[in-house]
Amino acid sequence: MSRFVDRRLNSKNKSAVNRQRFLQRFHGQIRKAVADAISKRSVTDIESGEKIKIPAKDISEPIFRHGPGGQRQIVHPGNKKFVGGDRVPRPEDGSGSGGKASNSGEGEDDFVFELTREEFLEYFFEDLELPNLVKTQLAREAAYKSVRAGYTQSGVPTNLHVIRSLRGALARRMTLSAPYAQQKRELEEELETLLETAEEDDPRAIEIRLEIERLEQKILGIPFIDTFDLRFRNRVQVPLPTTQAVMFCLMDVSGSMDQDKKDLAKRFFLLLYLFLTRSYERTDVVFIRHHTIASEVNEEEFFYSRETGGTVVSSALELTRDIIRERYSSSDWNIYTAQASDGDNWPEDSGNCSRILTNELMPMLQYYAYIEIDNSNPQSLWNEYEKVAAAWPNFAMRAIGEASDIYPVFRELFKKQQHA
Repeated sequence: MSRFVDRRLNSKNKSAVNRQRFLQRFHGQIRKAVADAISKRSVTDIESGEKIKIPAKDISEPIFRHGPGGQRQIVHPGNKKFVGGDRVPRPEDGSGSGGKASNSGEGEDDFVFELTREEFLEYFFEDLELPNLVKTQLAREAAYKSVRAGYTQSGVPTNLHVIRSLRGALARRMTLSAPYAQQKRELEEELETLLETAEEDDPRAIEIRLEIERLEQKILGIPFIDTFDLRFRNRVQVPLPTTQAVMFCLMDVSGSMDQDKKDLAKRFFLLLYLFLTRSYERTDVVFIRHHTIASEVNEEEFFYSRETGGTVVSSALELTRDIIRERYSSSDWNIYTAQASDGDNWPEDSGNCSRILTNELMPMLQYYAYIEIDNSNPQSLWNEYEKVAAAWPNFAMRAIGEASDIYPVFRELFKKQQHA
Protein backbone atom coordinates (compact mmCIF):
# COMPACT_ATOMS: atom_id res chain seq x y z
CA MET A 1 0.00 0.00 0.00
CA SER A 2 1.42 3.36 -1.03
CA ARG A 3 1.16 6.36 1.25
CA PHE A 4 1.44 9.89 -0.07
CA VAL A 5 2.30 12.79 2.22
CA ASP A 6 1.40 16.25 0.97
CA ARG A 7 4.23 18.50 2.13
CA ARG A 8 3.10 21.60 0.26
CA LEU A 9 2.85 24.77 2.32
CA ASN A 10 -0.43 26.57 2.86
CA SER A 11 -1.15 30.21 2.04
CA LYS A 12 0.81 31.34 5.12
CA ASN A 13 3.86 29.21 4.24
CA LYS A 14 3.11 26.80 7.06
CA SER A 15 3.27 23.03 6.84
CA ALA A 16 -0.22 21.58 6.38
CA VAL A 17 0.99 18.15 7.57
CA ASN A 18 2.30 19.53 10.84
CA ARG A 19 -0.96 21.42 11.40
CA GLN A 20 -2.99 18.24 10.97
CA ARG A 21 -0.73 16.45 13.43
CA PHE A 22 -1.24 19.25 15.92
CA LEU A 23 -5.05 19.11 15.52
CA GLN A 24 -5.04 15.35 16.02
CA ARG A 25 -2.78 15.49 19.05
CA PHE A 26 -4.77 18.13 20.90
CA HIS A 27 -8.19 17.01 19.64
CA GLY A 28 -9.78 16.98 23.10
CA GLN A 29 -8.60 20.44 24.09
CA ILE A 30 -9.61 21.95 20.73
CA ARG A 31 -13.03 20.35 20.86
CA LYS A 32 -13.63 21.80 24.33
CA ALA A 33 -12.46 25.23 23.17
CA VAL A 34 -14.84 25.07 20.18
CA ALA A 35 -17.72 24.19 22.49
CA ASP A 36 -16.92 27.23 24.64
CA ALA A 37 -16.68 29.47 21.57
CA ILE A 38 -20.04 28.25 20.24
CA SER A 39 -21.87 29.54 23.29
CA LYS A 40 -20.55 33.06 22.65
CA ARG A 41 -21.32 33.54 18.95
CA SER A 42 -24.48 34.01 16.90
CA VAL A 43 -25.83 31.68 14.25
CA THR A 44 -24.93 34.13 11.51
CA ASP A 45 -21.26 33.70 12.48
CA ILE A 46 -21.35 29.92 12.22
CA GLU A 47 -19.35 29.78 8.99
CA SER A 48 -16.41 31.87 10.16
CA GLY A 49 -13.26 30.60 11.85
CA GLU A 50 -12.35 31.00 15.49
CA LYS A 51 -9.34 31.84 17.62
CA ILE A 52 -8.79 28.99 20.04
CA LYS A 53 -6.92 29.15 23.34
CA ILE A 54 -5.26 26.08 24.84
CA PRO A 55 -3.77 26.27 28.34
CA ALA A 56 0.01 26.14 28.18
CA LYS A 57 0.09 23.24 30.62
CA ASP A 58 -1.90 21.10 28.15
CA ILE A 59 0.68 21.45 25.38
CA SER A 60 3.76 21.00 27.54
CA GLU A 61 5.79 17.90 26.73
CA PRO A 62 7.27 15.51 29.29
CA ILE A 63 11.07 15.48 29.44
CA PHE A 64 13.53 13.04 30.96
CA ARG A 65 16.69 14.07 32.83
CA HIS A 66 19.17 12.52 35.15
CA GLY A 67 18.32 12.98 38.80
CA PRO A 68 20.91 13.42 41.57
CA GLY A 69 20.16 9.92 42.89
CA GLY A 70 21.02 8.52 46.30
CA GLN A 71 20.17 10.06 49.64
CA ARG A 72 20.85 13.72 50.21
CA GLN A 73 20.67 16.01 53.21
CA ILE A 74 19.75 19.61 52.46
CA VAL A 75 19.39 22.49 54.90
CA HIS A 76 16.71 24.99 53.85
CA PRO A 77 16.72 28.51 55.28
CA GLY A 78 14.03 29.27 57.80
CA ASN A 79 11.26 31.85 57.52
CA LYS A 80 8.89 33.73 59.76
CA LYS A 81 5.72 32.80 57.82
CA PHE A 82 5.62 29.01 57.66
CA VAL A 83 6.29 26.17 60.06
CA GLY A 84 6.56 22.46 59.47
CA GLY A 85 3.36 20.89 58.03
CA ASP A 86 2.00 24.09 56.51
CA ARG A 87 0.65 23.97 52.91
CA VAL A 88 2.14 26.62 50.66
CA PRO A 89 -0.62 28.35 48.64
CA ARG A 90 -0.35 28.73 44.88
CA PRO A 91 0.65 32.27 43.81
CA GLU A 92 -2.44 34.27 42.88
CA ASP A 93 -3.07 35.41 39.27
CA GLY A 94 0.35 34.33 38.16
CA SER A 95 -0.69 31.61 35.72
CA GLY A 96 -1.05 33.78 32.65
CA SER A 97 -4.84 33.45 32.69
CA GLY A 98 -5.51 37.12 32.16
CA GLY A 99 -6.33 38.04 35.76
CA LYS A 100 -5.44 41.25 37.58
CA ALA A 101 -1.85 42.25 38.16
CA SER A 102 0.10 40.58 40.97
CA ASN A 103 3.49 41.22 42.51
CA SER A 104 4.11 37.53 43.09
CA GLY A 105 4.00 34.31 41.10
CA GLU A 106 4.83 33.48 37.50
CA GLY A 107 3.31 31.49 34.60
CA GLU A 108 2.85 31.22 30.88
CA ASP A 109 0.29 32.72 28.53
CA ASP A 110 -2.24 30.38 26.94
CA PHE A 111 -1.33 29.07 23.50
CA VAL A 112 -3.55 30.84 20.92
CA PHE A 113 -4.06 29.77 17.32
CA GLU A 114 -6.82 30.23 14.73
CA LEU A 115 -9.05 27.52 13.30
CA THR A 116 -10.12 27.92 9.70
CA ARG A 117 -13.81 27.87 8.71
CA GLU A 118 -13.60 24.25 7.56
CA GLU A 119 -11.79 23.11 10.71
CA PHE A 120 -14.23 24.93 12.99
CA LEU A 121 -17.28 23.39 11.29
CA GLU A 122 -15.68 19.95 11.37
CA TYR A 123 -15.27 20.13 15.14
CA PHE A 124 -18.72 21.66 15.59
CA PHE A 125 -20.59 18.90 13.73
CA GLU A 126 -18.31 16.09 14.86
CA ASP A 127 -20.62 14.61 17.48
CA LEU A 128 -23.92 15.19 15.63
CA GLU A 129 -25.90 12.82 13.40
CA LEU A 130 -29.35 12.15 12.01
CA PRO A 131 -31.05 9.92 14.61
CA ASN A 132 -31.89 6.32 13.64
CA LEU A 133 -30.13 6.58 10.29
CA VAL A 134 -28.28 3.34 11.06
CA LYS A 135 -31.50 1.31 10.74
CA THR A 136 -31.88 1.87 7.04
CA GLN A 137 -28.15 1.61 6.46
CA LEU A 138 -28.00 -1.87 7.96
CA ALA A 139 -31.01 -2.99 5.97
CA ARG A 140 -29.64 -1.45 2.81
CA GLU A 141 -26.35 -3.36 2.94
CA ALA A 142 -28.17 -6.51 1.71
CA ALA A 143 -30.26 -4.66 -0.90
CA TYR A 144 -29.13 -4.78 -4.51
CA LYS A 145 -30.54 -3.79 -7.87
CA SER A 146 -30.33 -6.03 -10.95
CA VAL A 147 -29.13 -4.23 -14.08
CA ARG A 148 -28.44 -5.40 -17.65
CA ALA A 149 -24.80 -6.09 -18.51
CA GLY A 150 -24.69 -7.32 -22.13
CA TYR A 151 -24.68 -11.02 -23.08
CA THR A 152 -22.92 -14.15 -21.93
CA GLN A 153 -22.35 -17.64 -23.42
CA SER A 154 -23.88 -19.43 -20.44
CA GLY A 155 -27.09 -19.02 -18.53
CA VAL A 156 -30.53 -20.42 -17.81
CA PRO A 157 -33.00 -21.08 -20.67
CA THR A 158 -35.32 -18.28 -19.55
CA ASN A 159 -32.55 -15.74 -20.28
CA LEU A 160 -31.84 -17.07 -23.80
CA HIS A 161 -31.83 -14.31 -26.41
CA VAL A 162 -33.17 -16.09 -29.54
CA ILE A 163 -32.48 -13.39 -32.14
CA ARG A 164 -28.93 -12.83 -30.90
CA SER A 165 -28.28 -16.60 -30.91
CA LEU A 166 -29.66 -17.09 -34.47
CA ARG A 167 -27.64 -14.16 -35.72
CA GLY A 168 -24.48 -15.75 -34.36
CA ALA A 169 -25.44 -19.14 -35.84
CA LEU A 170 -25.96 -17.62 -39.29
CA ALA A 171 -22.58 -15.89 -39.14
CA ARG A 172 -20.90 -19.17 -38.10
CA ARG A 173 -22.52 -21.17 -40.93
CA MET A 174 -21.54 -18.56 -43.51
CA THR A 175 -17.96 -18.55 -42.26
CA LEU A 176 -17.54 -22.34 -42.14
CA SER A 177 -19.26 -23.05 -45.46
CA ALA A 178 -17.51 -20.30 -47.44
CA PRO A 179 -14.47 -22.45 -48.58
CA TYR A 180 -16.72 -25.35 -49.66
CA ALA A 181 -19.11 -23.03 -51.49
CA GLN A 182 -16.18 -21.43 -53.36
CA GLN A 183 -14.80 -24.82 -54.43
CA LYS A 184 -18.30 -25.93 -55.49
CA ARG A 185 -18.75 -22.87 -57.71
CA GLU A 186 -15.35 -23.44 -59.34
CA LEU A 187 -16.19 -27.12 -60.05
CA GLU A 188 -19.60 -26.24 -61.45
CA GLU A 189 -17.95 -23.77 -63.87
CA GLU A 190 -15.37 -26.41 -64.86
CA LEU A 191 -18.10 -29.01 -65.46
CA GLU A 192 -20.10 -26.60 -67.58
CA THR A 193 -17.03 -25.85 -69.74
CA LEU A 194 -16.15 -29.57 -70.03
CA LEU A 195 -19.64 -30.64 -71.19
CA GLU A 196 -19.42 -28.23 -74.12
CA THR A 197 -16.84 -30.56 -75.76
CA ALA A 198 -17.29 -33.91 -73.93
CA GLU A 199 -20.05 -36.42 -73.26
CA GLU A 200 -22.05 -36.77 -70.04
CA ASP A 201 -20.32 -40.08 -69.22
CA ASP A 202 -16.85 -38.61 -69.55
CA PRO A 203 -14.69 -39.85 -66.62
CA ARG A 204 -13.66 -36.31 -65.70
CA ALA A 205 -17.30 -35.13 -65.71
CA ILE A 206 -18.25 -38.03 -63.42
CA GLU A 207 -15.37 -37.19 -61.06
CA ILE A 208 -16.42 -33.52 -60.90
CA ARG A 209 -20.04 -34.47 -60.12
CA LEU A 210 -18.92 -36.73 -57.27
CA GLU A 211 -16.74 -33.92 -55.81
CA ILE A 212 -19.61 -31.42 -56.04
CA GLU A 213 -21.87 -33.88 -54.22
CA ARG A 214 -19.24 -34.36 -51.51
CA LEU A 215 -18.95 -30.58 -51.00
CA GLU A 216 -22.75 -30.23 -50.78
CA GLN A 217 -22.78 -32.89 -48.06
CA LYS A 218 -20.13 -30.98 -46.12
CA ILE A 219 -22.14 -27.76 -46.38
CA LEU A 220 -25.30 -29.54 -45.23
CA GLY A 221 -23.32 -31.16 -42.40
CA ILE A 222 -22.66 -27.82 -40.74
CA PRO A 223 -25.17 -27.69 -37.80
CA PHE A 224 -27.92 -25.08 -38.03
CA ILE A 225 -27.20 -23.93 -34.46
CA ASP A 226 -24.50 -24.92 -32.01
CA THR A 227 -24.01 -24.42 -28.28
CA PHE A 228 -21.25 -21.99 -29.30
CA ASP A 229 -23.92 -19.74 -30.86
CA LEU A 230 -26.12 -19.43 -27.76
CA ARG A 231 -26.27 -16.02 -26.13
CA PHE A 232 -27.97 -15.33 -22.80
CA ARG A 233 -29.00 -12.01 -21.30
CA ASN A 234 -26.53 -11.11 -18.58
CA ARG A 235 -27.59 -9.21 -15.43
CA VAL A 236 -25.41 -8.15 -12.52
CA GLN A 237 -26.29 -7.09 -8.99
CA VAL A 238 -25.40 -3.49 -8.20
CA PRO A 239 -25.66 -2.21 -4.61
CA LEU A 240 -28.19 0.55 -4.09
CA PRO A 241 -26.86 4.10 -3.53
CA THR A 242 -25.35 4.97 -0.16
CA THR A 243 -27.16 6.89 2.50
CA GLN A 244 -30.41 8.29 1.15
CA ALA A 245 -32.07 10.77 3.45
CA VAL A 246 -34.65 13.49 3.02
CA MET A 247 -35.32 16.28 5.49
CA PHE A 248 -38.66 18.12 5.46
CA CYS A 249 -38.36 21.64 6.87
CA LEU A 250 -41.75 23.01 7.96
CA MET A 251 -41.91 26.67 9.00
CA ASP A 252 -44.93 28.58 10.27
CA VAL A 253 -45.21 32.00 8.60
CA SER A 254 -48.64 32.96 9.92
CA GLY A 255 -49.53 36.36 11.31
CA SER A 256 -48.79 35.30 14.90
CA MET A 257 -45.16 34.66 13.94
CA ASP A 258 -43.72 38.16 14.22
CA GLN A 259 -40.34 39.09 12.77
CA ASP A 260 -38.41 38.09 15.91
CA LYS A 261 -39.99 34.64 15.98
CA LYS A 262 -39.42 34.12 12.27
CA ASP A 263 -35.80 35.15 12.73
CA LEU A 264 -35.30 32.47 15.41
CA ALA A 265 -36.95 29.85 13.21
CA LYS A 266 -34.80 30.83 10.22
CA ARG A 267 -31.64 30.65 12.32
CA PHE A 268 -32.49 27.14 13.43
CA PHE A 269 -33.17 25.99 9.86
CA LEU A 270 -29.98 27.66 8.60
CA LEU A 271 -28.02 25.65 11.14
CA LEU A 272 -29.87 22.47 10.19
CA TYR A 273 -29.31 23.03 6.46
CA LEU A 274 -25.60 23.64 6.99
CA PHE A 275 -25.34 20.48 9.08
CA LEU A 276 -27.05 18.34 6.41
CA THR A 277 -25.06 19.64 3.46
CA ARG A 278 -21.72 19.18 5.25
CA SER A 279 -22.31 15.84 6.96
CA TYR A 280 -24.14 13.76 4.35
CA GLU A 281 -23.31 13.17 0.69
CA ARG A 282 -26.84 12.56 -0.52
CA THR A 283 -29.54 14.40 1.37
CA ASP A 284 -32.63 15.94 -0.17
CA VAL A 285 -34.13 18.94 1.60
CA VAL A 286 -37.80 19.82 1.07
CA PHE A 287 -38.83 23.32 2.20
CA ILE A 288 -42.48 23.89 3.17
CA ARG A 289 -43.97 27.20 4.34
CA HIS A 290 -47.49 27.36 5.72
CA HIS A 291 -50.14 29.68 7.09
CA THR A 292 -53.73 28.68 6.27
CA ILE A 293 -52.37 26.75 3.29
CA ALA A 294 -49.01 25.03 2.79
CA SER A 295 -46.77 25.16 -0.23
CA GLU A 296 -43.47 23.62 -1.24
CA VAL A 297 -40.94 26.35 -2.01
CA ASN A 298 -37.29 26.67 -2.90
CA GLU A 299 -34.54 27.68 -0.51
CA GLU A 300 -34.72 31.37 -1.43
CA GLU A 301 -38.47 31.63 -0.83
CA PHE A 302 -38.28 29.61 2.36
CA PHE A 303 -35.85 31.97 4.07
CA TYR A 304 -36.76 35.33 2.55
CA SER A 305 -40.40 35.36 1.36
CA ARG A 306 -42.69 37.83 3.19
CA GLU A 307 -45.92 35.91 2.67
CA THR A 308 -48.16 35.58 5.75
CA GLY A 309 -51.73 34.73 6.77
CA GLY A 310 -53.78 32.75 9.28
CA THR A 311 -52.74 29.46 10.85
CA VAL A 312 -53.72 25.91 9.86
CA VAL A 313 -50.79 23.69 10.83
CA SER A 314 -52.36 20.49 9.49
CA SER A 315 -51.99 21.82 5.93
CA ALA A 316 -48.19 21.45 6.24
CA LEU A 317 -48.48 17.92 7.63
CA GLU A 318 -50.85 16.87 4.86
CA LEU A 319 -48.52 18.25 2.19
CA THR A 320 -45.57 16.44 3.79
CA ARG A 321 -47.54 13.17 3.74
CA ASP A 322 -48.49 13.60 0.08
CA ILE A 323 -44.90 14.37 -1.01
CA ILE A 324 -43.57 11.32 0.84
CA ARG A 325 -46.08 9.04 -0.85
CA GLU A 326 -45.34 10.52 -4.26
CA ARG A 327 -41.52 10.85 -4.22
CA TYR A 328 -39.95 9.23 -1.15
CA SER A 329 -40.68 5.59 -0.41
CA SER A 330 -40.03 4.83 3.26
CA SER A 331 -38.41 1.52 2.24
CA ASP A 332 -35.70 3.35 0.26
CA TRP A 333 -35.31 6.67 2.12
CA ASN A 334 -34.52 7.81 5.63
CA ILE A 335 -37.23 10.41 6.18
CA TYR A 336 -36.90 13.24 8.73
CA THR A 337 -39.01 16.24 9.56
CA ALA A 338 -38.19 19.44 11.45
CA GLN A 339 -41.04 21.84 12.26
CA ALA A 340 -40.83 25.32 13.75
CA SER A 341 -43.89 27.20 14.96
CA ASP A 342 -45.05 29.45 17.77
CA GLY A 343 -47.78 26.89 18.60
CA ASP A 344 -50.62 29.25 17.76
CA ASN A 345 -53.21 27.18 15.88
CA TRP A 346 -56.98 26.78 15.60
CA PRO A 347 -57.94 24.54 18.57
CA GLU A 348 -59.94 22.15 16.38
CA ASP A 349 -57.00 21.82 13.96
CA SER A 350 -54.50 20.86 16.67
CA GLY A 351 -56.35 17.58 17.22
CA ASN A 352 -56.25 17.00 13.48
CA CYS A 353 -52.46 17.48 13.54
CA SER A 354 -52.15 14.89 16.29
CA ARG A 355 -54.23 12.42 14.27
CA ILE A 356 -52.22 12.90 11.06
CA LEU A 357 -48.92 12.45 12.91
CA THR A 358 -49.99 9.38 14.88
CA ASN A 359 -51.82 7.50 12.14
CA GLU A 360 -50.03 8.53 8.95
CA LEU A 361 -46.69 10.34 9.31
CA MET A 362 -44.85 8.82 12.26
CA PRO A 363 -44.89 5.21 10.92
CA MET A 364 -42.99 6.46 7.86
CA LEU A 365 -40.45 8.70 9.64
CA GLN A 366 -37.09 8.02 11.23
CA TYR A 367 -37.34 11.15 13.36
CA TYR A 368 -39.56 14.19 13.91
CA ALA A 369 -38.25 17.32 15.65
CA TYR A 370 -40.70 20.01 16.72
CA ILE A 371 -39.39 23.43 17.77
CA GLU A 372 -41.77 25.84 19.47
CA ILE A 373 -40.75 29.50 19.47
CA ASP A 374 -41.56 31.49 22.62
CA ASN A 375 -43.04 28.68 24.70
CA SER A 376 -43.81 30.89 27.74
CA ASN A 377 -47.52 30.08 27.38
CA PRO A 378 -47.95 26.59 25.81
CA GLN A 379 -51.04 26.36 23.61
CA SER A 380 -53.19 23.57 22.18
CA LEU A 381 -50.62 22.44 19.58
CA TRP A 382 -47.95 21.83 22.24
CA ASN A 383 -50.42 19.86 24.35
CA GLU A 384 -51.43 17.68 21.41
CA TYR A 385 -47.84 17.09 20.40
CA GLU A 386 -47.03 15.94 23.94
CA LYS A 387 -49.45 13.05 23.34
CA VAL A 388 -47.63 12.15 20.14
CA ALA A 389 -44.24 12.27 21.91
CA ALA A 390 -45.53 9.92 24.59
CA ALA A 391 -46.59 7.36 21.96
CA TRP A 392 -43.63 7.65 19.58
CA PRO A 393 -40.02 7.60 20.88
CA ASN A 394 -38.75 9.08 17.59
CA PHE A 395 -40.75 12.28 18.17
CA ALA A 396 -38.85 15.08 19.97
CA MET A 397 -40.08 18.52 20.96
CA ARG A 398 -38.13 21.45 22.39
CA ALA A 399 -38.75 25.14 23.07
CA ILE A 400 -36.63 28.11 22.00
CA GLY A 401 -37.10 31.41 23.78
CA GLU A 402 -34.15 33.42 22.52
CA ALA A 403 -31.19 33.17 20.17
CA SER A 404 -28.90 31.69 22.83
CA ASP A 405 -31.20 28.64 23.06
CA ILE A 406 -30.68 27.61 19.42
CA TYR A 407 -27.30 25.91 19.79
CA PRO A 408 -28.11 23.83 22.89
CA VAL A 409 -31.47 22.74 21.48
CA PHE A 410 -29.99 21.83 18.10
CA ARG A 411 -27.20 19.76 19.62
CA GLU A 412 -29.63 18.03 21.94
CA LEU A 413 -31.91 17.07 19.06
CA PHE A 414 -29.18 15.74 16.79
CA LYS A 415 -26.52 14.43 19.17
CA LYS A 416 -24.98 11.08 18.33
CA GLN A 417 -26.67 8.11 19.92
CA GLN A 418 -24.95 5.24 21.65
CA HIS A 419 -25.56 2.24 19.39
CA ALA A 420 -25.46 -1.21 20.87
